[in-house]
Amino acid sequence: MLYSVIWDLEDDPDGNYRHIVDGNVAPEEVHEVLTNSRNPTVLSRTSGRPVTFGWASTGRYIAVVWELVNDDPRMIYPVTAYPTDPPKARGKR
Repeated sequence: MLYSVIWDLEDDPDGNYRHIVDGNVAPEEVHEVLTNSRNPTVLSRTSGRPVTFGWASTGRYIAVVWELVNDDPRMIYPVTAYPTDPPKARGKR
């Protein structure tokens, strides 16, 4: 599925771009995670928003919390993103 990712202006101190970059996640990592249809999406227990988990080409496992802005065409607004631990493989100890 094709997505458009919406970013606030880079110089907006209250925008999603600044918030995510200041949290040490690159916009490219967010885009890679959000546009990979194989990545799992669940609802956040704290915000109720969708959160998508996935690997970025940087080798980091990233969680991206987002809001659906429009369904057709599909447009999503990343609220926050952060590196996180990948899920443990099933059956391994």
